[in-house]
Amino acid sequence: MFNEFRKFIARGNVLDLAVGVVIGAAFGRIVTSFTESIIMPLIGWIFGTVDFSNHFLLLGEIPAEYAGERDDYAALKEAGVPMLGYGDLATQLINFLIIALALFLLVKSVNELLDRVEEEKKAARSTSDTDQAPTDSELDVLKEIRDALTARNGK
Repeated sequence: MFNEFRKFIARGNVLDLAVGVVIGAAFGRIVTSFTESIIMPLIGWIFGTVDFSNHFLLLGEIPAEYAGERDDYAALKEAGVPMLGYGDLATQLINFLIIALALFLLVKSVNELLDRVEEEKKAARSTSDTDQAPTDSELDVLKEIRDALTARNGK
């Protein structure tokens, strides 16, 4: 059983998956940092706030023993106050759209690069095929040799 497991782990696609997960995690951290450090502050500057998580609708009463801020989403949530946190949802949607856009641009770039490489290979193949094709004078000589061999073998 150990040998089967070792063969499974040593397969190329499993190793590729492991590399993909590690690269994906690192890429996710970069995109998260980009979103939180650059995009969200710009959006906050445009709309007047950086922290969308404090945008919510109260659905119930705030307990009398609650001593925190009335606009602190995390503290109210911890206190058990029912509310709709649409600001957090907006932040997560923006994060998702930025990640999706970044992945789209990455995949698009890779596809364009692969298409270019494939076109170069096709061009190289067609050039090498043309280089090896005999010219008209060479064809005439080859036809004469063929005819001579046919005549000699036929007699």
